[in-house]
Amino acid sequence: MGSAFVLGSFVAAGTFRVDRLPRPGESLLASAVAWEAGGKGFNVAAGLSRLGVEVDGLIPVGTDHLAALAEPALVRMGLPALMIRVHPGPTGIGVGFVGADGENCLAVHPGANLLLSRETVRAAAARIASAAMVLAQFEIGDGPIAEAFAIARAAGVPTLLNPSPFRMTRPETLAEILASTTILVVNETEAEALFESLCPGQAGTGTLRAAAEELGRALHARGVEALAITFGAAGARIVLGGTTILDQPAYPVAAIDTMGAGDAFTAGLAAGLVAGRPWDASCRMAAACGALMVTRAGILDGLPDPGEVTAFLRAHVPGTAAPRAEDHDPRKTLTCARP
Repeated sequence: MGSAFVLGSFVAAGTFRVDRLPRPGESLLASAVAWEAGGKGFNVAAGLSRLGVEVDGLIPVGTDHLAALAEPALVRMGLPALMIRVHPGPTGIGVGFVGADGENCLAVHPGANLLLSRETVRAAAARIASAAMVLAQFEIGDGPIAEAFAIARAAGVPTLLNPSPFRMTRPETLAEILASTTILVVNETEAEALFESLCPGQAGTGTLRAAAEELGRALHARGVEALAITFGAAGARIVLGGTTILDQPAYPVAAIDTMGAGDAFTAGLAAGLVAGRPWDASCRMAAACGALMVTRAGILDGLPDPGEVTAFLRAHVPGTAAPRAEDHDPRKTLTCARP
């Protein structure tokens, strides 16, 4: 199995358990509170490591007391402490509410994550070029993502972007990033925002699931080879090459906590592809990781290992994820070649 290079983010994450999510202006009494290391980039890196993937990357932290959470957390998850990059100022921090039904809402202040620079990424160019996949998310700035993905593309290394928390970047920067993005993983909200941006005037004309192929074509024209849209309990739809559709149903489980489910899905998908599995098998692995995650409280303790994923898949009937085009080779999506 190859290695993954993660442009990480690190956040001191607070989780408050409430009976239901708060309404605007409302104060609620929490039944429990927990603080742990988090951040989408860190979560994905930890998820990959838990699944047996060798992980390298960059994890920005500040110079405040919260930065001390980072190194023990990386060591605990089998990640090299050398991934840490210290920047003056506050460490990222996030607060989330989890309702009794497992649904959540959260807010994140990125802090030092936005200080990761193109120059720092260039210094890691050799490590990026030697990886089997490079991953990033939007808790860091546009510049380091564009730089890392350009290095990866030049080296023929596939890239995966999860643009969350979603933001609309400058058109020229977005074009630069998408041109070097192999796989784009978004949830329903992020996909709707992309659709409105890339397919103006067509939003609201049908369901997002039905419009996924059109969004996939628009993204493919800009360089993205695979689009994965997650719909929570409604599963995921993947568009390969702008035309081929894979539908991965979600596994029915009793959700306790949906925090980190998307990160577990992304880690599972990347781990499967890095291991050379075809898209249908990688999608089942991703769905299993997400399902296992929501049945557990806490993110780091909830990330599954290979044995748990294997046992889960054996115990559950696989969802249908057959491509519409029978002659499509799903592994071809892992090339960074462009016409």
